[in-house]
Amino acid sequence: MTVDPAALLALAEPIAREVADRLRTSLDGAGPAITSKSTPTDLVTELDTWAEGHITERLLAARPDDAVQGEEGADIAGTSGIMWSIDPIDGTVNFVHGIPGFCVSIAALVDGAAVAGVVASPLHDEVFTATLGGGAFRNGAPIRCAEPASVARSVVATGFGYDPARRTRQAEVVTRVISQIADVRRFGAAAVDLCWVACGRVDAYWEVGLNPWDHAAGALIAREAGATVTGLTADEVPSERFTLAAPAVIWSELAGVLAAAGAADV
Repeated sequence: MTVDPAALLALAEPIAREVADRLRTSLDGAGPAITSKSTPTDLVTELDTWAEGHITERLLAARPDDAVQGEEGADIAGTSGIMWSIDPIDGTVNFVHGIPGFCVSIAALVDGAAVAGVVASPLHDEVFTATLGGGAFRNGAPIRCAEPASVARSVVATGFGYDPARRTRQAEVVTRVISQIADVRRFGAAAVDLCWVACGRVDAYWEVGLNPWDHAAGALIAREAGATVTGLTADEVPSERFTLAAPAVIWSELAGVLAAAGAADV
């Protein structure tokens, strides 16, 4: 199958921008209706479901034979060999509170691997993009990950799950890790974390419990910016079990620190 990643990105990017604009302007009003999913802190709004439906409709209008998988339940089989992985609002808790850090994430996958991705962060006014082999960009300008001198001098982002017991275990991991790095940051949206690794805003990122749509676009963007994005070992791909993104110069050392801290055992 011949795939043109640039054409797929050209389709997805304006759709992500449209949704990001709608999310940003929605914060000027009374705010969306809110419910919860797996736990009381796992929030979903009417705009999550609207955004996923809108993205799906726009993608399939242009490419009706593609498959779609989305956080809010989109699960459409296709025949083209291309699947779109959608997180309509990554960081819904941030969105509900009007905190910068939520985003729209869309990736095109072939055989389970992302070939094009866009992450639009409305309140940062930033759009990150990448195509496989084509590099990574922020608002059209090329980006590269940082090259920290050591793990000890690295600022590392992470995230916590919605289950209270898992969050407690994850916090315990942070207490074991923090003395071995420069500091920890927690922004609340995996796609943004990965993009910030890509542009060098943070040096690295790890998290347990991500779904495919959480990392599909962001992981591609980070890789195309020079980061190594894997599971806890170099031969693992990012998954629900573990996702680690870091520059190659610190990846091995950081993976060792996280493994010793039990970061995957939460």
